[in-house]
Amino acid sequence: MERTAMALSSSIAPGFLAAVPRSSSSCSGWRASIETPQQPSAGKSLRFPPRLGPLFWPWEKVKVGPLSVSPMGFGTWAWGNQLLWGYQEQMDGVLQETFNLALRNGINLFDTADSYGTGRLNGKSEKLLGKFIRESQGSSNIQDDIVIATKFAAYPWRLTSGQFVRACKSSLDRLQLDQIGIGQLHWSTANYAPLQELALWDGLVAMYEKGLVRAVGVSNYGPKQLIKIHNYLKSQGVPLCSAQVQFSLLSMGNDQLELKAVCDSLGIRLIAYSPLGLGMLTGKYTASNLPRGPRGFLFRQILPGLDPLVSSLKEIAQKRQKTMSQISRKGKWQNRVSNEYVSGKLKVAINWCICKGTIPIPGVKTVKQAEENLGSLGWRLNSNEIFELESAAKNSPKKMIQNIFQTR
Repeated sequence: MERTAMALSSSIAPGFLAAVPRSSSSCSGWRASIETPQQPSAGKSLRFPPRLGPLFWPWEKVKVGPLSVSPMGFGTWAWGNQLLWGYQEQMDGVLQETFNLALRNGINLFDTADSYGTGRLNGKSEKLLGKFIRESQGSSNIQDDIVIATKFAAYPWRLTSGQFVRACKSSLDRLQLDQIGIGQLHWSTANYAPLQELALWDGLVAMYEKGLVRAVGVSNYGPKQLIKIHNYLKSQGVPLCSAQVQFSLLSMGNDQLELKAVCDSLGIRLIAYSPLGLGMLTGKYTASNLPRGPRGFLFRQILPGLDPLVSSLKEIAQKRQKTMSQISRKGKWQNRVSNEYVSGKLKVAINWCICKGTIPIPGVKTVKQAEENLGSLGWRLNSNEIFELESAAKNSPKKMIQNIFQTR
């Protein structure tokens, strides 16, 4: 397992495995109402009427410091990553269509990193986002509303705040933007190069003071280190607005609960990456049907013990009939009932993250994936369903491994 984690972390940008939320029996803090089931007929599953209106109303946007973002964003880790996600340049047309679909349906938060993209494609994710923003159709207000959250790698040669600022300017060039929405430190060096850490923190301060970013955040920080950087930035007059960590039903644990509690107490918005456990919570894969590449090694270790959780996701999806795709590829509303329970499971898993007060950023690389993920919006799990899912998750014998860069 440990060697698998090292192999994965060395082949991808460390934004991989980190932390999770405090257990709760209710979905609070949202003005959207929880749907109430109709009384079922004998032998029939519960039916939940579709929401009338958009996926979310303007007042349901989430505050991240000075920014207002959609309740869910999209991650772009796969855009340019050949090793783990099989990216090819001929996919760019589909990626742009996927991006445009997200915009048409109100998604305005897109997460990336300066290290996303393997080999010669390093930085490709940022370049594609910049291109898609420039070429997107619609009013300038829509383009102005887009929030790009990018992460700056704590490479060993970035030893001064000035080098970190230059990294931010390079990202701005690739994105072709004047200002980044959220500038994030990709991981902490406290575990292996503590002297470098303060320089990186000063780099966040400098890029904020220079107006290169509207807000600052961190990724892969544990509760103790999160408190330290929060207090340091506060002493410099810079608010820490977000903490991006692994957050899913597959990674529930005491460390994650503590981190969520710290975020809540400090007013830091938790952004949930890998809300589907790299795909393990979709129900698409089994022990005899594993993804290719490094993910297959990880899945082989964890999947055999996930039957209770996957079954719970499926049962709730069937009862909810959240296999209903509510968006067409043209962005028009329609109710299309299907039996694709893989889609239903991922909607339930992502919705759980939203109900815990986080902003999930599932990765997308196809229009179909975007449509399925968008189905996570416009409804809420009830307290009984949340309890059922969390009970099944706690009974799973194995959890997702943590990112090796994750601090305490």
